[in-house]
Amino acid sequence: MNKRLPLFLLTTILFTAFASAQDAQTIKKEKNKFAIKVQPFTGTYLDQNHHFDKFREKGSFVPTGINLGLEFPSMQQRPWQQYLNNSTFGVGMSLIDFGNDIVGKSVAVYPYLLIPAIRLKHFELDFKIAAGLGLVTEHWYTGNVSPDNYDYSSPDVSTIFGCYLNAYLNAGVNVNIPINRNVALNSEFGYFHMSNGRTCMPNVGLNAIYGGVGVIKTFNANAEKSPIQFPDLPYKWSLNITGAAGAHRAWMYYPLYLISSFHTGAVYNVTNWYAVGMGVDAFYNGAIDKGTGRSLYCQDREYTTADKIRVGIALNNEFQFGLVTAIVDWGVYLYNPSRNYYYDSHVEYGHDHKHPLFYKSMGAGSEEAFHYFRFGLKTRIWDNFYLQTTAKTHLYIAEYVEFGIGYQIPFLKKDKRSKGKSIIHHHNKDWWK
Repeated sequence: MNKRLPLFLLTTILFTAFASAQDAQTIKKEKNKFAIKVQPFTGTYLDQNHHFDKFREKGSFVPTGINLGLEFPSMQQRPWQQYLNNSTFGVGMSLIDFGNDIVGKSVAVYPYLLIPAIRLKHFELDFKIAAGLGLVTEHWYTGNVSPDNYDYSSPDVSTIFGCYLNAYLNAGVNVNIPINRNVALNSEFGYFHMSNGRTCMPNVGLNAIYGGVGVIKTFNANAEKSPIQFPDLPYKWSLNITGAAGAHRAWMYYPLYLISSFHTGAVYNVTNWYAVGMGVDAFYNGAIDKGTGRSLYCQDREYTTADKIRVGIALNNEFQFGLVTAIVDWGVYLYNPSRNYYYDSHVEYGHDHKHPLFYKSMGAGSEEAFHYFRFGLKTRIWDNFYLQTTAKTHLYIAEYVEFGIGYQIPFLKKDKRSKGKSIIHHHNKDWWK
């Protein structure tokens, strides 16, 4: 940690200087509140496998770094903030040292949301969710060994990342203990994940829990605006239609394979920020093939287009934050012919035995399963059109990342409909007026 002390001191000095300058320039006219926080942290890896153990054998191997944040507390001027108990929006940057020079360092940039849970005079607790991108300095192809020789046991190369750019996901608990109206002690305890979603290989990725203590400074703390009271959403039921595509690298040294999907589903708004429903998914994965260079599927079969298609039904969950909606889906396959062509002999079904539709997986680390998860974000761009990014996984093993476009059809409540007009709600600006 001594090597990082100068960086922490420099960051703290710059933060303090900036805070003082802002206070000196504060004037009485109406302003928006915002806050800046600096928080050193340390943690431990949850991953217990040979990709990490070879670095643990060399000594201390833990992630450390500094979390920086620019936050915008609610001024009660946006409907989604009111619906979420006046949540705080922030933009964060994490400077991470992975604990070994071969694994390297990272800079992650991400938007995040703090959802209030406890608000007392001398204690504040929020739930934090964040998603963004992380740039790493070291990966498989920057190692000191030939990239054509995949030796994950070599202590001189990291198999954790396969390329520079990775997804960064973060969730945790954020605590503020106010010192005065403008300054508070800040601590955070949470989890973060980094991987590339099989857009390049290897894609071991990492999972870590962490804790940190720092300071947060609020500017224009006395600023106030007249709260706006927003009505409930004028609809309960919505129909979502989404088409998406992407690329999947089945194994190292082999080309990218086309993947695509089509989704349609109906969701019901239980609250103004949460909706739940059911949907139908159709998936195409070109990497279901004998030429992928890995032993997941049998090599003695010519795979047809039908073999590469899966169809499933899913429980859809949507968490709505204004223009942005977070997606968490869980589904089961109803059509999945590729389940019968796995290369490895199954402990229960054998090598040539066909798997039942709802078969038992091969256990932790298996790349396939009879069910799937989808995690993603969609952003409304115009009217009811949205762009969407999702990661599809089997258990915690990523299958691929995809990008798509969709259209939401919200059906107005009966008491919101007008004779002779459309029953579909359109998300125009200031729709509540």
